[in-house]
Amino acid sequence: MKPFVPPLMGQKLLSSSRYNKGCAFTAEERDLFELHGYLPYAVETFDLQVERHYQQFLRCQTDMAKSTMLHWVFAKNIRLFYRLVRDHLKEILPILYTPSVGDRVQLHSHELRKTHGLYLNYPDMDKMDRILDQWTDEEIDLIVVTDGEGVLGIGDQGIGGIEISIAKLMVYTACGGIDPNRVLPLVLDVGTDNKTLLDDPLYLGWRHPRLRGAEYDAFIDKFVTLVKAKFPHVYLHWEDLGRENARAILDRYRHQLCTFNDDIQGTGATALASLLSALKVTGEKLSDQRIVFFGAGTAGCGIADQIARAMGVSFEEAHQYFWMVDRPGLLTDAVKDLTYFQKPYARSVREIKNWKLQNPPFVGLYDVVKNVKPTVLIGCSTVWGAFTEEIVRLMAQECKRPIIFPLSNPTSRSEAKPADLVHWTDGKALISAGSPFDPVPFGEKEIQIAQSNNAYIFPGLGLGVIAAKATEVTDGMLAAACHALSLCSPALVDPTAPLLPSFAQIEQVSKKIALAVAEQAVKDGVAAPQDFAEKIEAIYWQPKY
Repeated sequence: MKPFVPPLMGQKLLSSSRYNKGCAFTAEERDLFELHGYLPYAVETFDLQVERHYQQFLRCQTDMAKSTMLHWVFAKNIRLFYRLVRDHLKEILPILYTPSVGDRVQLHSHELRKTHGLYLNYPDMDKMDRILDQWTDEEIDLIVVTDGEGVLGIGDQGIGGIEISIAKLMVYTACGGIDPNRVLPLVLDVGTDNKTLLDDPLYLGWRHPRLRGAEYDAFIDKFVTLVKAKFPHVYLHWEDLGRENARAILDRYRHQLCTFNDDIQGTGATALASLLSALKVTGEKLSDQRIVFFGAGTAGCGIADQIARAMGVSFEEAHQYFWMVDRPGLLTDAVKDLTYFQKPYARSVREIKNWKLQNPPFVGLYDVVKNVKPTVLIGCSTVWGAFTEEIVRLMAQECKRPIIFPLSNPTSRSEAKPADLVHWTDGKALISAGSPFDPVPFGEKEIQIAQSNNAYIFPGLGLGVIAAKATEVTDGMLAAACHALSLCSPALVDPTAPLLPSFAQIEQVSKKIALAVAEQAVKDGVAAPQDFAEKIEAIYWQPKY
């Protein structure tokens, strides 16, 4: 086989992150590609190159400095970047993704060095066709797009949201083997309501109040129409849209093309997998649970929807197992202005007429926990410390193994510290958190804390969708991903182990999820049958020279 010859020479080759190998170019390659003089004399192995850059990473004093260093490597040598990330995934993932990506989002306009992705700006709406055409001549498998309105727990960040799209795609490749040369990170700049950004002279986005209503919908519709025409087999991933738009956009387009919203479906699938793993420890059924949510936005209701569909009863009947608490308190049929996706979870006010309340007529989380006696407590509120000692101890009094998931991130927005949950429940709680937390010493052992990180689900789901060339992401495919992940739980072997596997096994976990998803796509009639195990291995991208 003839050696691969990149389509660039000299300095242009060294400036290409796709083809550059830096000092790993051999003497023969330096002759062939006219690189002599542009590189130091020594030729280093890939392993040595990775080690040298890892030492640079360790010398960085702050998480932001580490993130900047990693993005510098990404910009100069994409294969080196992904080999470095994969070799040190547990350590590096929180820097590239949650929680540290929130800092990059907020500092995007201040720290911009090189753009990675596309900015589709509302004033350039009539140029959108040409902008998409000029991105690449290569086929695109995956687009991650945001409008920056609902970023993590930090809200409207305007065009800084593109950092989320970039980070998600990095995780797709690092954890799911998606070819990084066939992806597109993208931000839709429809303005911002963040006054700090609008008043900042360094802000690089469109200085305009965020578009709403018909203008926004028309912009989104034009974008989706162009994507369908230009990339007919693409997998379109929506990320961090605002509360009013996320669910509506998913419902509007999910049967028109292969599309997915990670905040709704990915968060829900990962949480359900954690819950299924916890129930394998307790030996209970999903339909035996009383589930209280604190935070009933797109994420909270998305998780509830996933759990409801898995209960084995009708979707309507399943809603009776949930109590949703949000800013107005417990959601009931007396609460005004509920969104259409919250309404199915509203309880009848007749149910609570005899409840004794702390601060009547407000029905808060404490009141719900006291009266419902939940077996599962899930936080999606971004309210730091919302799961107080009083509430947690009250829950633990009535439940042998309370299942508690403080899922909000970044860490500063978590509803509770896992260490507190362990001690307040005398070690009984089964915990999965939204951010990474250190193991908790308890008695003579350490309790490992699972992170309900969407990175467990969406890379494998994407790999399966791409392998199958699925035309839609069905509820069955999401359920298949949940069950595949739950079967990887260490708690199946050791009840004291974390509910989710280590990221050291993420490649095999993602491949198992991908296989389950692809096979389910055939059952659901949205893909043609083939040898998916072989296909997944064939397309799984590896960072090699």
